[in-house]
Amino acid sequence: MKAIYIMNDDSFELIYPLQIRKEIKKLVDIDERQLSQDTLQNNYHLLKDIDILISGWGGPRLDAEFLEHAPNLKAVFYGAGSIKNMATDHMWDREIIITNAVKANAVPVIEFTISQIVFCLKNGWQFVRDIERTKTFPHKPSAIVGGFGSTVGVISLSTIGKGVCELLKHFDLNVIAYDPFASQEEAERLGVKLCSLDEIFEQSDIVSVHAPLLDETKGMITASHFAKMKQGASFINTARGAIVKEEEMISVLKQREDITAVLDVTDPEPPAPESPLYLMPNVILTPHLAGSHGKECARMGHYMLQELERYVKKEPLQWQVSREEFYLQA
Repeated sequence: MKAIYIMNDDSFELIYPLQIRKEIKKLVDIDERQLSQDTLQNNYHLLKDIDILISGWGGPRLDAEFLEHAPNLKAVFYGAGSIKNMATDHMWDREIIITNAVKANAVPVIEFTISQIVFCLKNGWQFVRDIERTKTFPHKPSAIVGGFGSTVGVISLSTIGKGVCELLKHFDLNVIAYDPFASQEEAERLGVKLCSLDEIFEQSDIVSVHAPLLDETKGMITASHFAKMKQGASFINTARGAIVKEEEMISVLKQREDITAVLDVTDPEPPAPESPLYLMPNVILTPHLAGSHGKECARMGHYMLQELERYVKKEPLQWQVSREEFYLQA
C-alpha cells in the first residue's frame, strides 16, 4: 500500500521521529517527502495513487477537492487529538477509515494533573508565593491539606478525567466526580462517588476540570462555585478556559486569597495583556503546557505506528473514530 505524510513542518519530526518513520517504512510504501498545507497546493498529483494518509497537527481537510485528487484513499492515521478540522461528510460518505492519537495526547495531561494535585495538597503554591514575598521560609501551619484522606473533585469523566481517577486509586484520597452522563457502574469501577457540581466545590480540597467545551459546558463554572470552595482549596483547569466564567472567577479569587487557581488554559488564551490574572498572587498561569510537548509528541506517532501495523495485518483498530462518535463529540 502507498502512503504519504501531510502535516505541519514544525511538528513532523516531533510526532514522527526518524525511528518511528523507519518502522512505518517497513509496513508501507511511503514517500519520504512530507507535505504541508502550503506545499500540498502544488503537489496534488502525488495523491493520485495514495491508499494511506499519515498526518498530525496541520493535517489537510478531507473535503471534496482533496478527495478528488486522492481517489484511492482508504485510511487516515492522525497522530494528534481532535479530528474536527479534518473530517468532513465527503470523507464519511467515502467510508474512509480514520484513527487518531487522542488517548496518547491524554497521557501527559493526566500526568500534569496528578503532579498539580499532589503539589496543591501540600499547599505548595501558597508556600512558593509566601517565600517570594517574605524572602524567608514561613512556618508550616497545621492548615496544610496533605495527601491522606483529602477529597479530590473531578469534573467530567472524559478520557482524561477517567485517567486521572485511575491514577488517584494509588493515593489515600477520596475522589468524587461530576458527570451527568456517567453511570453508577462506571463510577464504581473508577472508585469515585458521583455528585452534583455544587457538591464538588463544597466538598473538595482540590477541584480539577476535564470537561469538553460544548454549548452545555461553556460558562458552566461561575462565581457561586468558587465562593463555595473550602478554606485553602485549589482549582486546576487543564480543559478549556471558556468552561469558566473568568471575570466571575477573578472576582472571587480577589476576595478569597486562600484559594489557589492553577490555570493551564484561559479565555482568551493567552490572557489579554491587561488581565489581572498575570498579577494575582493566588493564580498560577502555565501556557497550555499539559498536552503533548517535546519528546511526549512521539507517543502520538508511536500509537499511529501500532495502529498502522494492525491495519496492514487486517486486525481490528484500537483508536478508530466512527462517524457517530465524531458527531457526538463535535
